[in-house]
This record gives sequence, structure tokens and C-alpha cells, in this order.
Amino acid sequence: MNNDGSPHQSSGLLAGVAAFVTWGLVPIYWKLLRFIPAKEILAHRFVWTSLFMVLLLSWQGRWPEVRGNVRSLRTALFCVASGAAIAINWFVFIWAVNAGHVLETSLGYFMSPLVNVLLGGLFLHERLTRPQLLAVLLAAGAVAFLTFGFGRLPWIALSLCFSFGFYGLFRKVSGAAPIPGQFLETTIILPFAVGFLIWLGGGNHFRGSAPGLALLLVSTGLVTALPLIWFAHAARNLRLTTLGFLQYLSPTCSFFLSLFVFHEPFRRAQFVTFVVIWIALAIFTADAVLRWRSATSRALEPVEM
Repeated sequence: MNNDGSPHQSSGLLAGVAAFVTWGLVPIYWKLLRFIPAKEILAHRFVWTSLFMVLLLSWQGRWPEVRGNVRSLRTALFCVASGAAIAINWFVFIWAVNAGHVLETSLGYFMSPLVNVLLGGLFLHERLTRPQLLAVLLAAGAVAFLTFGFGRLPWIALSLCFSFGFYGLFRKVSGAAPIPGQFLETTIILPFAVGFLIWLGGGNHFRGSAPGLALLLVSTGLVTALPLIWFAHAARNLRLTTLGFLQYLSPTCSFFLSLFVFHEPFRRAQFVTFVVIWIALAIFTADAVLRWRSATSRALEPVEM
């Protein structure tokens, strides 16, 4: 990891910003396909992402990594689990965007870092600090307030943050690198996606569609894979604290899109919920920065001979 202002760090920062801003603005893209059912969009996304990953892996010469992952039963099984988790995440997100719930998707991804900490404590036995625990409890209180104040459970936000949280958990323990792992995930779901599109028959919007629509459907692979490549480059060349700050770009972009581009209603209960979540994230981020500075200062202390 480069932390010295090198060209690698600069390119990593640009790649990280590009990845998270793209993820934050991607609702605009899905809106272009809003007349197509979310299940069909999801199937196309798996098909064209798989094809794009085949081309990318061939270009990079990384097929030995893929074969090594397949030979490991542990890695293969966790890739199956992460594939299922990301399929749920993608479907809920696409459906929510085209149903006019971009604001709630933003809430879900603001909550994701806190859910990651919670899952790490529950399944990886990572000890939660007091500020982290406070942040998680504040988030839980915000969800409870929204449930009672808004009259319904924010299931879209919860589905997104927990499916993405479990996706990250499965990917972490699988040991697969980002690009080979993404290929295995999409390939595992690919037979179901192809079968669904065949079952649609004449109802498949790709068949006999205008060139512009066909290009949009094919581009789902590029929209999916390209930010992942940028993110992988950023993760290799940036500090985790920097990457942690950048991740808030995505839900922030979606938040502003929902209010100023899609003009979704922003009610009082939602406002209070967002404020509490932002306070929780501020506590969480401050704790992460303080712990990183403490670890850095200890590492720089002179060693007595």
C-alpha cells in the first residue's frame, strides 16, 4: 500500500472517487431501464458482467487464480454464498430505484459501515469498541424511530445494508481476489440468469429491441465491473481510513439525486433518521481515525536497542 504521495496513491485516490461516485450516480442509469422488470435487468446484468469478466481475466492472464479458487472447496462455497448475497442486493437496489425509493437506498448504504462492524463482531469475533457499539445502537434506534414514525419498517434500506454486509463478510473469508471472485460469483448465478431469459422468450426486451436499448442492457456488464476494477485499484493503494471516508460519497450522491433530481418526498421521520445515522457515522469515523493514529504513532516509536 502506498502512503507517500506517490503516483500510485494519486491514481488510487482518483480510482476510489470514480468508483464511489459511479455507484452513487448509477440510479440515473437504472432509471433509463425503468420500463423493464427488475428480474430481467438483473438477469442481463449477470450475463453481460460474466462476459466482461471473461474478457478482463483473459486480458490480465489471471485464469490460474480462478482455477486455484475453484479447487478450494471453502473458497468455492463462500463464492456461492457471496453470489447469492449480491444477487439479492442488486435486485432490491434496481427495483427500489425504479419504484421511486432512491432515498431509502441511500439510507441503506449509509448504514452499511455500521452493519459491517456488527457482523464482524458477531461472526468474526472482532471486538467492538465503545464508540462503535454506541454507533450501532444509535443506528438501531434510528431504524426503530423510522419504523414507528413513518409507519413501516424500512425494509429496502435493511435489505441493502445487510445483503451487502453479508456479501463483504463472505468475500472476506473466501480469500478470493476481487476480480476472480467477482467472476466466480456471477458465473455461479449465470445459468439461472440465462435460463430465465430463455424462459421469457419473446418477452425478453433484448430480442428485437432498438439498438439503443440493446446497448443499455449490454452495458450493465460494464456498469457493474468497471467501478469494481477502480475500487480494487484504490484498495491496493490507499489507506483504509481514506477508503472509509470515500465510501460515503456513494450514498451522499444518491441522497442528493433523490431530493433534487428525482424529487422524492423527504418527511420529518426520514429527516430525523438520517440525522441520527449521520451522528452514528461521525462517531464511528472519529473512532476509526483515532485508532489508526494511535497505531501509527506506536509503529513510529523508536525501538530501544
